[in-house]
Amino acid sequence: MPRTAEVQRNTLETRITVKLDLDGSGRCAFRTGLPFLEHMLDQVARHGLIDLDIEAEGDLHIDAHHTAEDLGITLGQAVARALGDKKGVRRYGHAYVPLDEALSRVVIDLSGRPGLEFHVAFSRARIGDFDVDLFREFFQGFVNHAGVTLHVDCLRGVNAHHQAETVFKAFGRALRMAVEADARLGDVMPSTKGTL
Repeated sequence: MPRTAEVQRNTLETRITVKLDLDGSGRCAFRTGLPFLEHMLDQVARHGLIDLDIEAEGDLHIDAHHTAEDLGITLGQAVARALGDKKGVRRYGHAYVPLDEALSRVVIDLSGRPGLEFHVAFSRARIGDFDVDLFREFFQGFVNHAGVTLHVDCLRGVNAHHQAETVFKAFGRALRMAVEADARLGDVMPSTKGTL
């Protein structure tokens, strides 16, 4: 069965539509008003081999906080919907990704329990006009609504762009591993509890 989803989120602060295909080829299109975050989401799609189409209108005249957080929320909802009951998936995924001097590690568990450990000491507060604090908000929204445990660690790096890019590339690779079908499992739930 196709593992696809389309989710809309409409609030007084944002209007967002996310379409995704977990078994895609990395095709993506973004219209969010946040070019640097789009660059990061491009890494997730291409390195995760997830087709991803996102449209967002947010209250950017205030700042980017609501839009970044709600993008994470809506993406998390779409991933959860596309995964369905999670039978037969690997469940766990991990990746180390370098970019020049920067190196990040991301580990994910499709546990059904939201949890975020985010340890990234960015070398500066802004990348272009994007506030790096909003990356944590994005990932917090994602884990809360995807129902996953996510550990994000930037192990080294002095260039903030490189740091962010390694985080998002590693996130895409780890997510790709976790959602892949495990042929040895068949349609078995990868949990001793019998549910995720």
